[in-house]
Amino acid sequence: MELFGTAGIRGDVVTHVTPELALSVGRAVGMDAVASDGRAEVVVGRDGRTSGPALASAVEAGLESAGADVRRIGVVPTPALAFASRGRRGIMLTASHNPPTDNGIKVFVDGEEYDRTLERGVEERVASDPDSAPWDQWGDSESVDVLPDYRNAVIDYARDHGADADGLNIVVDCGNGMSALGTPQVLRELGARVVTLNGQVDGHFPGRESKPTPETLTDLRAFLADDETEPGGDFDFGIAHDGDSDRIVIVGPDGDVIHEDTVVAIVAEHFVRDSDADDPVVVTTPNASGRIDERVREAGGRVERVRLGALHEGIAAAREDGGDVVFAAEPWKHIHPGLGGWIDGVASAAVLTRLVAESGLDALREPVTERPYRKVSVSCPDEKKQAVMAALETTLPDAFPDADVDTEHGVRLELPDASWVLVRPSGTEPYVRVYAEADDVDALVGEASDVVEAAIESAD
Repeated sequence: MELFGTAGIRGDVVTHVTPELALSVGRAVGMDAVASDGRAEVVVGRDGRTSGPALASAVEAGLESAGADVRRIGVVPTPALAFASRGRRGIMLTASHNPPTDNGIKVFVDGEEYDRTLERGVEERVASDPDSAPWDQWGDSESVDVLPDYRNAVIDYARDHGADADGLNIVVDCGNGMSALGTPQVLRELGARVVTLNGQVDGHFPGRESKPTPETLTDLRAFLADDETEPGGDFDFGIAHDGDSDRIVIVGPDGDVIHEDTVVAIVAEHFVRDSDADDPVVVTTPNASGRIDERVREAGGRVERVRLGALHEGIAAAREDGGDVVFAAEPWKHIHPGLGGWIDGVASAAVLTRLVAESGLDALREPVTERPYRKVSVSCPDEKKQAVMAALETTLPDAFPDADVDTEHGVRLELPDASWVLVRPSGTEPYVRVYAEADDVDALVGEASDVVEAAIESAD
C-alpha cells in the first residue's frame, strides 16, 4: 500500500497529508460507509496541531459529498475518537508523536482501526477519484461532545482493578498533547493528586518533542528526582504521553524511565490473574521482551505474537483459536479488550494508577526479570531481504541448536535460559534488525549478527 503505514496515513502537511488528500480520503471513507450501512454517520476528531482545522474541514467535505453524515467531536485524544466510533465509523486527524510539521489520518470502524483490507479499499477509491454523490444525497453535520462519556467509561473500567487512588501523588507530562484533556481529569476523579507538566494543548509542542523518550522527558525526570530530602519527594511516579495520548511512558520516583516491556509485563500479569477464563491470552509483538512471557506464564496464561502494527489481527486470530484475550500490547501502546478494541494510553494510566495504589510500584516491579536488551541494524539492500530471511530460517537455528524457533514474524529464537533473539527485515529502511535480550546481550547480538551478515554476503 502507498498511503497507509502501520498506523494510518502520516506525513508532512505541505507535501503529503494535504487538504486535497484529506478530501479524497474523506470521500473514500464516506463511500465505504454508505455502501455498507446506507445513510451512515462518521465521527471526526482532531488533535491540537495547527494544520488540524483545515484538514478536518477537508475530510468533512469529502464525507458529506459521499453521502455520509458527519458528527464533529472537535479536539480530543485519539482513544476518545475510537470510543465514539463504536457502532459507526470515525476519522481522527493526528500525527501522533511526529513533529508539528506533520499530520495524519487514522480511520476507525466500531472502535477499531481499519485493517489492511479496508485500508486497501480506501486507497483504491482514492486512486480512482470517484464522483461525488448526487447533490440531493449529500450528508449533513453537527457537533457532539464525547469527552465526558469517554472519561466516565475509562473511570468505570479502571475501578474494577486495583484500589482507590486516594493519597497517591502523580506527575503527568502531557507534552502539550491531547492527554491534557484525558489523563489528569480521569486520575483526579479516581482520587489521585495530579500535577501536570506541559498541560496546555499546543500544536507547536513548545514544552518538549511529542514523542516521549528518556531524552525528551528531561523536565519530568528532573521534577521527580529534584528533592532535597528523597527522590521524588511526595510523588509516587510519573506518566508521559505522546501527541494523541495512545502511548504511555512510566517514570519512577527517582526519575528513571521504567522499561516499556516491564510495564507491559506488570499489566499483562494483572489481567491474566484477574481473569476467570480457561485460556487467558496476551497478544504482543515479536520484538517484545521475554519478561512478558515469564509473568504471563506464571499467572496461568499464554502469549501470542503478531507483526508490529497488527495487534487487532492478533486479537482476532487468538479468539478464533478459542483464547480469551485479556490484554494486548506492543511497546508503549496498549489495548484493553474489557474497555474496547482501541489503543488507549489514558486507560493504561488509570489502571496502572490503581494497581500502584494497591501494591506500590516497587512491589509490582519486583517479580519482573529485567535482562539487558539491545537492538542493532545490519545494512541489507531491499532486494536481498527476501533471500536473506529465507536463508536465516535455517542458518540461525543451526547456530543456536538448543533454541525454540518461531518463523512467523521473522526468525525468533528462545533459548533455555529465557534469553531470546529476533531477526526481522525493516519495512521502511535497508536494514535487517536484530533484537536480543540476555544477561550477556552483547555476546548474543554479536553471534546473531555474524549469522545475519553471512546470509547477506551469500545472497545474490
